[in-house]
Amino acid sequence: MLALALGLALLIGLSLGLLGGGGSILTVPVLVYVLGYAAKPAIAMSLPVVGVTSLLGAALHWRLGNVRVGTALPFGLLAMLGAFAGAKLAVFVNGAVQLALLAVVMLAAAGSMLRGTTGSEAEAGAPSRLALLVPVALGVGVLTGLVGIGGGFLVVPALVLLARVPMRQAVGTSLLVIAMNSASGFAGYLGAVDLDWSFLAGFTAAAAMGALAGSALVARVPQAALKRGFAVFLLAMGGFVLYKNRDAFRTVASSASSSPAAPVATTAAAR
Repeated sequence: MLALALGLALLIGLSLGLLGGGGSILTVPVLVYVLGYAAKPAIAMSLPVVGVTSLLGAALHWRLGNVRVGTALPFGLLAMLGAFAGAKLAVFVNGAVQLALLAVVMLAAAGSMLRGTTGSEAEAGAPSRLALLVPVALGVGVLTGLVGIGGGFLVVPALVLLARVPMRQAVGTSLLVIAMNSASGFAGYLGAVDLDWSFLAGFTAAAAMGALAGSALVARVPQAALKRGFAVFLLAMGGFVLYKNRDAFRTVASSASSSPAAPVATTAAAR
């Protein structure tokens, strides 16, 4: 089982290195459906994997001059607030609901990859819309804390379209943002869930090695075909996770309908 876990971690890291993102979204399904962890510990343990591999990627981009620290810091600090809040909120959310939300995010990410809408180059002279970055950063952070994703498929377009960051720099900058909000989200889970620290250390180290290998191979692999293939796989995996947790939203709806709010509204109407 340990060999399987390390092999899967290497594959996750390899996909991260080759694609510059996306692979981390598979960490939670692997931990839950292959390695048998419960939803909440799996989500918590996915965050160091996402954070460490993203930090390695950011360091590589930093050497190439593709990280805008002045943009990453304010965006990342807002995302960190959202991630910490999302992790604290997760305590009150059923694990199946978290996995169902993750599946929806996986399907959205796959659709974005297939359409090729991960962001386009900022138009020269176009005005930035920095105010819109605040809700986006907070929203990405909440998703990170709640379902254990990096959110690169949201961060990159936000930096390109709202902050007018060139695409190449947006990718590097987003990796630093992801590392920041993953660390904050993980801090939010500490003390709330039981973690397998020895397994987590080995899994994270293997994913990091895979990410370094992927980064070294990226120039030799056709990116368009790789991204399409990964998107199709992500669609299948997202559909599987959603199917396995198909009753989650129904449970939430039934709980809401049976809450005491309805009788109160009826009494108010009668008055």
